[in-house]
Amino acid sequence: MAKISMVEREKRRTKLVARFAVKRAELKAVIADPDAEYDDKQAAMHRLNKMPRDSSPVRRRNRCRVSGRPRGYYRKFGLARNKLREAAMRGDVPGLRKASW
Repeated sequence: MAKISMVEREKRRTKLVARFAVKRAELKAVIADPDAEYDDKQAAMHRLNKMPRDSSPVRRRNRCRVSGRPRGYYRKFGLARNKLREAAMRGDVPGLRKASW
């Protein structure tokens, strides 16, 4: 089980990303626009830099929904490898079977 503080930090980051997504997209559009004035681009970059760092989607980390483990994460299931194996052995994941050859 991951530290509770780390899981809560990720939840807070997810909320910040959702809250600032529209504003970040608008500023990035101004920066990427080739017809925009230099001063407007500078102002947009400054405002983007003033935003909270955790509002950037790059800073998010995928974590297991059950254990909070950050490594060995399967996106398709939202679980870490060990919790996915446990769920598969119980038969909780439809269509997933243990390999045997």
